[in-house]
Amino acid sequence: MVESYARTRPRRRGVAGGTVAVIAVLALLVGMSAGLALAPWFGIETTSSGQSSSSPSDPQGASQPDPPESGSVPQTLLQPDLEEDSLYDVASIAATALPSTVSIEVTGASFAASGSGFVLREDGYILTNAHVVAGSEGADLVVVFSDGEQFPATIVGETVDYDLAVLKVEREGLTPLVLGDSDEVVVGQPVVAVGAPLGLQGTVTTGIVSALNRPVLAGDLTQTSFINAIQTDAAINPGNSGGPLLNRSGEVIGINSAIAQASTQEASGSIGLGFAIPSNQARRTAEQLIADGFATYPVIGVLLDSSYTGVGVKVVDAEVDGVAPVTPGGAAEAAGIAAGDVIVAINGVPVTVSDELIVAIRAHAPGETITLTVRESSGDRDIQVVLGEARSQ
Repeated sequence: MVESYARTRPRRRGVAGGTVAVIAVLALLVGMSAGLALAPWFGIETTSSGQSSSSPSDPQGASQPDPPESGSVPQTLLQPDLEEDSLYDVASIAATALPSTVSIEVTGASFAASGSGFVLREDGYILTNAHVVAGSEGADLVVVFSDGEQFPATIVGETVDYDLAVLKVEREGLTPLVLGDSDEVVVGQPVVAVGAPLGLQGTVTTGIVSALNRPVLAGDLTQTSFINAIQTDAAINPGNSGGPLLNRSGEVIGINSAIAQASTQEASGSIGLGFAIPSNQARRTAEQLIADGFATYPVIGVLLDSSYTGVGVKVVDAEVDGVAPVTPGGAAEAAGIAAGDVIVAINGVPVTVSDELIVAIRAHAPGETITLTVRESSGDRDIQVVLGEARSQ
């Protein structure tokens, strides 16, 4: 399985552009002078308590967070009204999303790259993918809005582990998109994707949620992202990275991130297998990036045996290159997990390969309690594990 990021020369200033059970090609548009290559992915918001999000019939009415008190940290997300309108009005959804979806351009001495993102807060915070701004150190980083206005941006924080980044521009009065509850997403519901595939800014495509909790491993050997992804058949192509995946109420439920290609197929465009980072993960990570400049992720503290071919996922039997099978003082050791143990399920969901277990764990937050099922000769045993914490790259 191979995965790569999509890059292409921007047509104008302001355009932008894992592995799963299949081969995932990151569907983000990062322009390069060499022309179209491959790339990765795609933003947040929630209404404050007591407010309700905009509906398709009110495309101008996206809720905004209350202004912060002096010296306080601004509220990050708009809390959505979970009662969705029964109508699926794509035109109204597009009218709401397009003004708040942006293009992100990175221009260096020897390269030019572009991607998508969207307004996270009214005071200039933008959410996108970490790979969209990769290599931007010392380069010109610009956010282009739907009205054509361009603003230089700074990176507030980024995490390769979750492939998310928050940018800041000095522009007030923006309309953030509402960040929905991705835990409420169901297979078969209609969705709308917005972004700039192949540099075509302001492109809207539609589809359904094809599957949930699809483990996607994106990046390369040096920088790998783990996503418990929402799968969709909405057309996602290089350039959609960082753009929103919306439900029929116009709420962001995912950040468009990757597309799949068969192992024998050259990466090109959408074949109806797209993947998005769930909004709840994006919300949690974005809040950390804004508050601290970095994010954290949950760990259990075990070394997994990638050569194991039996049922479940096995903890290595002995130390490997100086690394212990179970981290001393870590979450797994505290819970009673030992070297050689075979983990067959997490919270009752079977796992068959190491990546599935890692992705499932990272879909949670540090400090949460999960249940790991360990297979023993006498039968399966459930173990409660309080997740530890590690700082993300």
